[in-house]
Amino acid sequence: MPSRRSLLAATATAVAAAAVSGPGAGLAQAATGTGTPTAAGHGRPGRVDLHRLISRMNLEEKVGQLFTMRVYGASATAPDAADVAANRSEIGVDNAAELIAKYHVGGIIYFAWAHNTQNPHQIAELSNGIQKAAAAQRVPIGMLVATDQEHGAVARVGAPATLFPGAMALGAGGSRADVTEVGRISGAELAAMGINQDYSTDADVNVNPANPVIGVRSFGADPQAVARLVAAEVSGYQRTGVVATAKHFPGHGDTATDSHVGLPVITHSAEEWEKLDAPPFRAAVAADIDSIMTAHIVVPALDPSGDPATLSHPIVTGILRERFGYRGVIVTDSLGMQGVREKYGDDRVPVLALKAGVDQLLNPPNLDVAYQAVLAAVRGGELTEAQIDEKLLRILAMKERRGLLTDPWTTGSAVDRVVGTRPHLAAADRIADRTTTLLVNEDRLLPLSRRSHRRVLVVGPDVAQPSLSGGPTTAVLAGALAELGFRTTRLATGTAPTEAQRTEAVAAAGSHDAVLVATYNVDAAGSQRDLVQALLGTGRPVVHLAVRNPYDIAQLPGVKASLASYGWTDVEVRAAARVIAGVRRPQGRLPVAVNRADDPAATLFPVGHGLRY
Repeated sequence: MPSRRSLLAATATAVAAAAVSGPGAGLAQAATGTGTPTAAGHGRPGRVDLHRLISRMNLEEKVGQLFTMRVYGASATAPDAADVAANRSEIGVDNAAELIAKYHVGGIIYFAWAHNTQNPHQIAELSNGIQKAAAAQRVPIGMLVATDQEHGAVARVGAPATLFPGAMALGAGGSRADVTEVGRISGAELAAMGINQDYSTDADVNVNPANPVIGVRSFGADPQAVARLVAAEVSGYQRTGVVATAKHFPGHGDTATDSHVGLPVITHSAEEWEKLDAPPFRAAVAADIDSIMTAHIVVPALDPSGDPATLSHPIVTGILRERFGYRGVIVTDSLGMQGVREKYGDDRVPVLALKAGVDQLLNPPNLDVAYQAVLAAVRGGELTEAQIDEKLLRILAMKERRGLLTDPWTTGSAVDRVVGTRPHLAAADRIADRTTTLLVNEDRLLPLSRRSHRRVLVVGPDVAQPSLSGGPTTAVLAGALAELGFRTTRLATGTAPTEAQRTEAVAAAGSHDAVLVATYNVDAAGSQRDLVQALLGTGRPVVHLAVRNPYDIAQLPGVKASLASYGWTDVEVRAAARVIAGVRRPQGRLPVAVNRADDPAATLFPVGHGLRY
């Protein structure tokens, strides 16, 4: 196996040759012999003449570089039969290597449901297989390997990689140093697995408690606080060589519709938008963020045409490029989402996005339709090849800046050295300990005493874990309390407890000293509310934990002790258990306001609320 030094030298020489004298073997020279790359070096930019590199590319290769696409399978060349079938059905290829060869795509996005992220070593091997396939092309260009690793409610890579609290939990902690550390550690682990672009940080300001798609993915409702934490996380990610991406421009924080299934409309005036939504994106631009993702939302005050922001020239070019002065890469949110498909067909959406000023096209529902539509738009004069070149130059400059044109590889030893290490896991717990927020504590019920409340019944929903690792939530809570000296019983009741489940929980409470009931997005008419009221009726001390949005307490009159963890992942609920047991003191403060259920215009708990003991 070649040494790291010889591998990198061969890689750099090959890319330079492709850029200067023509599309020869290129990066493929770095994989000759064993065919297995052995280096791991994100963030080591080379010296490549990007204009000459572009001049050696044909139109099909240029257009392909603008796309980042999903693909099924744990291997770049030999996925399982079911994944081959899914690839053939959706993309017309068998695997990632064929996808790259046929469409010349510039990036691939990983999903757990596409079986891309089974374990760290598999991920690293898949990433290297993707880079090897790119190295074998006529013009070899390192691939962007992307994922959504926001942590908390959205995480594609699970344990044994390190998982951190999500954005709203970090907002409750309020520490820029902690958020920078999250970006630094998460970025280092992603890079070790060959993932070089993270669609994070979420720069939305969540001012709508009913927001169905952002919520705890946002740092909070204070635009300036969100802006500070966005800049901190960008700094953490990009110092590791991983491309950070602020989303969802121009701001998805005040929607009542999920853009995955519909087209939201933001009714903010231009002045309100400038005050509420713009600051985090301005902060991201000032932090020299590599990439910004557009939202499939309509903002009439910014563009009265009714077009979603992704397709809006006044928003993408007029505001983000010209007014904000952003010179980095602009990427769409997934083009498979309904929000961008309602007004135009799948053949028009990618063309209109490029005309609006977007550079990268993410995950179209039908790649062949989108790819052929862009080619036809250039050949027909609707788009010029010069415009394609300008977008491509930004993408290639980003790749070069992050070392992907000369050293896109990773190694198994990098995975072992970096991913899920004890110091990283300890950092996640330490940061989580500063996020749990104590909302109510009448009669000083908390912390629970192991002498007077030794037997604890843990009740609540077991929602699927975002990363498909860890959980279930009630088991993690019960286990964490048991480790701290309590005798626990677990009873999973789901997000819509039936009458039979409520009856069972009430009966079980009678043989326990206290009840810990977790809730997940309670609404006034929901049976989770009925479960809590039934448990309060037993006379047993009831401790409430909101494991997603912190607004649940507004629907739960009579609760004397309530906390918010802002997430249901293991790291978040274990931290809450430590606070409940008194091993750690509550330190979090609400990053959003909780309004009264009976009068939504009145505030129950303001931003900054958080009790101590």
